[in-house]
Amino acid sequence: MAKTKNPLFTGYKLSSGASDKQFVVKKRRGTAIISKYPDMSNVVPSDLQKTERSRFAAAIKYAKSIVHDPVLKANYKRHPGSTVYHSAIKDYLGC
Repeated sequence: MAKTKNPLFTGYKLSSGASDKQFVVKKRRGTAIISKYPDMSNVVPSDLQKTERSRFAAAIKYAKSIVHDPVLKANYKRHPGSTVYHSAIKDYLGC
């Protein structure tokens, strides 16, 4: 990984942090770090990972249904310091 203080990369922002899946720019302690895009093509998730991903996808679906319904959103009890969306995910997952 290369560290840089180049102004071109310190202000670099993409939603995923990657540029055309060639490299990734990460910020650690105010320093931009450039690294190769990870190759996940040979990674096989375990059964437990598949189960948890499925459970998390259901939690996201539940949270979105609450956020998109104005009545449910207005009456939803939020966790301190959280949005309704994040509170609904926490409630669904039992966190």
